[in-house]
Amino acid sequence: MNNIGFIGGGNMSESLIGGLLASGHKASLIQVSEPDKNRRELLEKKYGVKAMESNVELVNHCDMILFAVKPQLLQQVALPLRQVVQEKKPAVISIAAGVRSADLEKWLGGELAIIRVMPNTPALGGGGASGLYANLRVSDQQKDRAESVMRAVGLTVWLDNESQIDIVTALSGSGPAYIFRIIEAMENAATRSGLARETSRLLAIETVLGAAKLAVESEDSPAELRHKVTSPGGTTEQGLIQLEQGDIEQLIQDVINAAIKRSQEMGDELGADS
Repeated sequence: MNNIGFIGGGNMSESLIGGLLASGHKASLIQVSEPDKNRRELLEKKYGVKAMESNVELVNHCDMILFAVKPQLLQQVALPLRQVVQEKKPAVISIAAGVRSADLEKWLGGELAIIRVMPNTPALGGGGASGLYANLRVSDQQKDRAESVMRAVGLTVWLDNESQIDIVTALSGSGPAYIFRIIEAMENAATRSGLARETSRLLAIETVLGAAKLAVESEDSPAELRHKVTSPGGTTEQGLIQLEQGDIEQLIQDVINAAIKRSQEMGDELGADS
């Protein structure tokens, strides 16, 4: 049996299901448990997967389950599944931010293969970046399957230790919001300087998109690319001087540190009752 079950049928599960189907995974091997009847009907009709209300029923039919519920709800969702999970011993994937694998394993009764994943919102459009960490009970085959699930919606990287999940959360998990804020600031600055807002927004978005595409496709580092587009005495140089005077390096470090700290705090808070 190679069934994968999604506990929670929200946007991230839908994105993963769509990605799996596009990569050749059979709809008959995908199941979803979701309390909302309308959502279940939509997923069944749109993707041809089996959707059900019962989480227990789903676990009974799957050898890999993926928890796609809000971090604050994960404990109350996991605890009633302890008996069936212990009977079936599926590989367990969690994409819940902040919830440590040891706490989830305790809620489910212990001695389980747990894979913790930190995806990001661009996964909803197939351009995601996910960091994965597996505990010692995860087999190579289970790691390969988990990677194939997340690779269906973007890039994947394996982490050496679970504490690095907090850094991934701060970098790629929260990172899209930082980029959106930069786009917003560029749009506002250009608008205040005289461009129409729609034009400012379009140019800001396409500039970020184009720069990211160039960074992905080039063999040069971001620093090298920056040097190549910066002519001495030119406009780009003047703009970069302002960025450096504002100590952008320290600002970004402070941003990352603040997000790491909050991720660590969430792990403490969400695991306090385990």
